[in-house]
Amino acid sequence: MAPTLTARSTLPLVVITGPTASGKTGLAVKLAERWNGEIICADSRTVYKDMNIGTAKPTVAEQARVRHWLLDVVSPGERFTVADFQRRALAAIDDIRRRGKIPFLVGGTGLYIDAVVLGFTFGPDVDAAQRRELEKMTVDQLQALIKKQHIAMPENALNKRHLI
Repeated sequence: MAPTLTARSTLPLVVITGPTASGKTGLAVKLAERWNGEIICADSRTVYKDMNIGTAKPTVAEQARVRHWLLDVVSPGERFTVADFQRRALAAIDDIRRRGKIPFLVGGTGLYIDAVVLGFTFGPDVDAAQRRELEKMTVDQLQALIKKQHIAMPENALNKRHLI
């Protein structure tokens, strides 16, 4: 069953999204202060520790004004998927609401936001050994394997990553 937003609360989930450096964080901090909220960062780069340049992470001062979630949660090079983000974001939303506060989902990674808001369902985790074997194959070999297994060819059938 797909994770869903908690139904036991009437508190809203406020979503603020847009491109980098468009003022999302500043707006979110002001609104969260005014409406007793906390911010969940929905950005595929700010989840990484030590990636502070070019990611537009909330400043230390902004983080001191309002609690921020999902900042600096994994090391660069560590695997972190949209399913991981969704699971952690939904847990944060539950925690924030349970304490009577309003969650603000803020960021520019649309896939992260959609996974939470639209309740995407994800399959089982990848088989790392199988992935390594598939990565050794050529595009032609991957296409032949897909045809042999009667799987629909991806839209970009020349992209090895899509084929895998």
